[in-house]
Amino acid sequence: MGRTGLTRRRVLAAATAATAPAGCSGPGSGGGDRPGASRPSAAERARRAETILRRRSAAVSGVLLAGCDEVLGAHPALGSRVAPLREVTVRHLAALEPRDGPVPGTAPPAPAGGAAPGPAGAPSPAPHPFPEGVPAEPGAALGELAALASRTAAAHTAALVGAPPELARLLASVAAAGAAQAFLLGAGSRG
Repeated sequence: MGRTGLTRRRVLAAATAATAPAGCSGPGSGGGDRPGASRPSAAERARRAETILRRRSAAVSGVLLAGCDEVLGAHPALGSRVAPLREVTVRHLAALEPRDGPVPGTAPPAPAGGAAPGPAGAPSPAPHPFPEGVPAEPGAALGELAALASRTAAAHTAALVGAPPELARLLASVAAAGAAQAFLLGAGSRG
């Protein structure tokens, strides 16, 4: 078939390349930001997924820590009841933090009492531990904190589904500790 010159296939390929939007990458580039960029390895994708999951889980525990601080601020007399949950939550936060630093394209978790930068750099509101404020009655405040600890434990349990084995064990332990603390706080708010 020794055809030379323009063939229909070459014309279509040239037309496609000429009309492709800027910033699109061709085959083999992995959809990266620059042409010729290689796809991340399976290990890199797994590391990124774990880092994102760790950050989300740390953010969830950060909301619980903020809740502890708000209850202690409103009801200092509850210190002996709330301090153990606060101490455990601080340890959980340290254990959940990503081990190998920031991953490009991921944002750090929202600080416990503030806002994290949004996608465009604008602050996005962090979840507030008590949207209605800390209850004025100490027993009700303990009850709200127990409910928050229970929701936190449930969120950690739900995160088990996508977690690699080591992180899944950590999340299961954090969830179990949170559920126990929620039970103890809830029992104290009723009695």
